[in-house]
Amino acid sequence: MSSEYTITVQHLLLFCKGNDKIDNTSDKPNIYQKESKVKECIYKNYDDLPLMLNAEIIKDVLGISISSAYELMRRRDFPSVRIGNRLIVPKDKLREWLEKEADK
Repeated sequence: MSSEYTITVQHLLLFCKGNDKIDNTSDKPNIYQKESKVKECIYKNYDDLPLMLNAEIIKDVLGISISSAYELMRRRDFPSVRIGNRLIVPKDKLREWLEKEADK
């Protein structure tokens, strides 16, 4: 597992545990540090999320594209639920899935 992936999963787990932000050691950007590719999320706390998450919310929370969100939601090991033509994810199941993925 790459260190970039590990850091992203750790940040997502902190988010899902209700932490409002991740502590940074400095407010100044480090020129040697890679620029984060994760887009800023409008949801600042796990409790702010709705009970059921659609692809648009998954995209925002995970900082991925909408096509990646749909691809993820179609995976067999991802906890999505199909209701008619819609795919949704219970927020508790997303949290469990992230914790399981972080342990791999």
